[in-house]
Amino acid sequence: MKKTDNYFRIKNSIKILLFSTVLILFVVSSCSDDESEAALVKDGGPFQISELAGNWEATQALFWRSSDGLNVDIVAEGGSLSLTVQSSGRCTFIVDPFDREPYTVSGEMFWSSYEGDEALAIVWDGNPDERSSFTEHVLNNTTFNLGCLSECGEYDFNNNGTSDIADLGFVFIRV
Repeated sequence: MKKTDNYFRIKNSIKILLFSTVLILFVVSSCSDDESEAALVKDGGPFQISELAGNWEATQALFWRSSDGLNVDIVAEGGSLSLTVQSSGRCTFIVDPFDREPYTVSGEMFWSSYEGDEALAIVWDGNPDERSSFTEHVLNNTTFNLGCLSECGEYDFNNNGTSDIADLGFVFIRV
């Protein structure tokens, strides 16, 4: 075998290996289920995010833990939940449970997808690398329903200072 034949075989093998590696990386990245990679957009949902602009008060603020079914509706228990949304999509939730100090969380709303469904995503100021994806999002003139079954929130169910992962179901009226 000639020396040049070995050179071309090695060169071709390297090209095939490089091409295969690039192809595998492309396939793996395009098949990723990582929802954090889903595009965040302001337009394209069932309504414009700017239509939420204003102040909202919850008539129901249900937090539940799917692992054991533990749930609490802070409004039914005497607490409150309010939501303020700017036309840009910036939002602030003020959670005032009946049995502890109120707290505030804020972020920015976008449209995205979650497990193939259209979702209203909130990127939280406290942790901008994570988002909550709400697949229930119904808006009419005076009410706004917001919910998820994807462990999109947190709540301290036993008031011990540690928040538990929770699903959410909120019903708001415009005030």
